[in-house]
Amino acid sequence: MKRRNIILIHLLFWFYIINQSLFPLYIGKLDESMMANNKYLTDVFISNLLNLITFYPIYLLFPRLLKFKRRVAAVFTGLMVIALLTVFRSFGEFYVWKYFIPQSGKEMTLEAVYMWNNLRMVIIIGIYAILIRFMINGFESQKLRDELINKQQASELALMRSQVNPHFLFNTLNNIYSLVYRKSDEAPEAVMKLSSIMRYMLYDSASPKVPLEKELEYLKSFIELQNLRIKHPDFVSLKIEGNTEDLTIAPMLLISFVENAFKHSSKLHRPGIIVHLSTLSGNINFEVINHRKKEDSVNDEPSAGIGMTTIRRRLELIYPGKHKLVIKKDEETYRIHLEINT
Repeated sequence: MKRRNIILIHLLFWFYIINQSLFPLYIGKLDESMMANNKYLTDVFISNLLNLITFYPIYLLFPRLLKFKRRVAAVFTGLMVIALLTVFRSFGEFYVWKYFIPQSGKEMTLEAVYMWNNLRMVIIIGIYAILIRFMINGFESQKLRDELINKQQASELALMRSQVNPHFLFNTLNNIYSLVYRKSDEAPEAVMKLSSIMRYMLYDSASPKVPLEKELEYLKSFIELQNLRIKHPDFVSLKIEGNTEDLTIAPMLLISFVENAFKHSSKLHRPGIIVHLSTLSGNINFEVINHRKKEDSVNDEPSAGIGMTTIRRRLELIYPGKHKLVIKKDEETYRIHLEINT
C-alpha cells in the first residue's frame, strides 16, 4: 500500500478518536465545573496524547510478536507490554494532573480504580492498533497477490503464444515445401504470404491487443496460403460485416479456430469452411463452420494444434466475463461461435 494511503488511514483513525472524546461537548452534556479553566479540553488533550503513546508501540510490536516461534514467549511479551503501558499511563496521567495542572479541592491519590481505567484504555487502544495493522497488512497482501496473479497470467499468455507460433510456422513451411517440391509457380506468392505472416507473428503478436483489421489481414493471408495448398480457391467462404475500424483484439486468437477447421474439414464440400465475422452488434461475433471428415470425430482436444482447452484458458485470461464461446458438433458439421464484448 502506498505511504500516503497508510497516513490517510491513521489520520482518519485519530480524527475518529478525538471526535469520540469531544462527543459530550457536541451534545452539551458537560457541567460548568468541567468547562471551567478549560479543564475538559485539557483532559481530552492529555488522554489522547497518552492514547497516541499507547497506540504506536502496540502497532509496531504486534507484527514482530507474530514472528515468534514460541507462542508462550509471544503471549508473555504482549502481556508485559500491556502492563508497562498501563503503569506508564497511570503514573504519567496522575503526575501531570497532580503537579503540572493542579486542581483545587480533594488531594489526588493513586488508587486501584485509576490503574484499572488505564488498563481498560490500553486494551481498547491496543485492539484498535491491531485491527488497523491487520487491515493495512491485508491490503498489502492483496496487492502482492494481485501482482503475482498478473505476472502469472502474463507468463501463461506468453507461453501460450510460444506454443501457437511454432505450430503455425511448421504448417506453413510444410505447405510451401510441397509447392516448391512440385515446382509450382505459386511458390513465390506463398513465400510472400509467409513473410506477411511471420512479420505479424514476430512484431504484432507481442502486444496485448492489436487492431482487428491487422488480425483479419493475417487471417486472410493464412487462408490464401492454405488455398494454394488445397488448390480450391472457393474452399473457404470468408465474410466480414460491419465496421472493423477502432476495434482491437488479442493477437492470433481467431486463427486458432480457422486452423482447426482446415485440419478437420472434408474436401468434398464447396465451401468446406465458412468463416463469418460481424461487428454489427457493436461486439465482435466470429463464427467458423466446417464439414467434418467421415473418419474424424473432431473432439474438443484435437491431436494437433493447441487445443480448445488452451483456447478457452486464453479467453478467460484476456476477456474475463467479456466473452462467450459456444461449440456445437453433429455428424456433418463442427461449428464454433465466439462473441467478444468490446
